[in-house]
Amino acid sequence: MHTYLVIAGALAVGLMAASGIAAVTTGWVAPFARRRILRPRLWGYGQLSGAAGASLWMFLGVFRARFDAVPLVGWFVFMGSLGVQMLAQRPGRAPAPVPPATESAS
Repeated sequence: MHTYLVIAGALAVGLMAASGIAAVTTGWVAPFARRRILRPRLWGYGQLSGAAGASLWMFLGVFRARFDAVPLVGWFVFMGSLGVQMLAQRPGRAPAPVPPATESAS
């Protein structure tokens, strides 16, 4: 049973990383999330960091005596990536308008 869970976890992390790479490089987002994601590159960076954090948490967390802080760091990275993905669903700030150039008559 443990083998199946490891395979499922590795598959989930691999799919997260692949979708993050696709979003960063091409701006492609999965069809079920296209309406919500307004900034695909930011969302892709969130997916990539989430995949890295989940990997640290899942796969190094089982080595209790050797890596004490690394799984905890992975958990915090994963939680931070959720925040980045939430920011990707909000519209960005509009650029500040450029004031018109004034010419002085001299």
